[in-house]
Amino acid sequence: MRIIALDVHRSFAQMAILEKGKIRDAGRIDLEHGRLLQFATKLKPDDEIVIEATGNTSAIVRLLSPFVGRVVIANPILVRAIAWAKVKTDKIDAAVLAKLHASGFLPEVWMPDEETETRRRVVAERTQLVCQMTRLKNRIHSVLHANLIPPYKGTLFSKRGRAWLEAQPLAEDQRRVVLRHAGELDRLGGELAQVDKSLAKTALQEPRVKRLMTITGVDVTVALSIVAAVGDIERFSSPEKLVSYFGLNPRVRQSGDKPAYHGRITKQGRAHARSMLVEAAWVISGVPGPLRAFFMRIRGARAPHMRCDDHRLRDRVATSTLLFATRSPEPRKNSKISFADPSRSRRTIATCSLRLGQAAHTARWPAGQP
Repeated sequence: MRIIALDVHRSFAQMAILEKGKIRDAGRIDLEHGRLLQFATKLKPDDEIVIEATGNTSAIVRLLSPFVGRVVIANPILVRAIAWAKVKTDKIDAAVLAKLHASGFLPEVWMPDEETETRRRVVAERTQLVCQMTRLKNRIHSVLHANLIPPYKGTLFSKRGRAWLEAQPLAEDQRRVVLRHAGELDRLGGELAQVDKSLAKTALQEPRVKRLMTITGVDVTVALSIVAAVGDIERFSSPEKLVSYFGLNPRVRQSGDKPAYHGRITKQGRAHARSMLVEAAWVISGVPGPLRAFFMRIRGARAPHMRCDDHRLRDRVATSTLLFATRSPEPRKNSKISFADPSRSRRTIATCSLRLGQAAHTARWPAGQP
């Protein structure tokens, strides 16, 4: 068996081959589809490929997997032998990857399937659209603020708000900037509607998304973000490991005979899904239910001078939301969460149906179905 390590870059990969205990440099290979496929035909069925996780890793893995016994994806953050090396070259990095895999000390990451990758791309696309629209709105507000124009009492980017915006006394160049941004907002809004329609279609076809949407504060976007980030839930042996994957677990520092210190959350892992859970936590904290009761209980137990620090409370509620969704035995039985609000669940599913142009009544929960 050969272990072939690839130190991947934008347009090429440096190779190192470990065979019969000896490692040798195998040169570079261009990362083009044709060249990589030609290289793949020369591989043996019992070869193992080692590659670090980077932007084009998934394409390389899917192309090489049919030709070898196994493709291992290394976690670059945890491969400290490479990240902390004082002498660092492509040849050395590839050799270290091969040696770590041969010794069994290589930290690996999970490779999502094509369906999960597609969902991640769609969720990321929606996030980028929302960020672009927010940036454009802020630029329009900044122009109004710079000209001492008071804020519009209503929704500025509605039809009435747009008419009010066009009537404001602005210099010609600033008016041109505002109108250009407003037109770009209309275009991005149309693209966002198409993405939301695609997400709604997926939500109505995915039982896991429906179950998550039975939790107060979890809408279509939050549920799909969680499902896309998690992928196969069975790869987590406990809910605590899933919480750690989202970076919602607290930092722990302990050494010697000193007690352990627990700090803020680690913020490691899937940042977008974690932010979605945090947004859901803000909604949960204001809606009656067991999670709001938990929020109020831990808030009341804090010292008065610390009660204004709601960020930690928000993080704990987000963690509790994730734990409720995974610890409960109901999700394994394809049913709703036990403390779900039926009316909220029906409204959320109905919204998905309306986005697709379907009748709202088709989105109600059938009796005895998830």
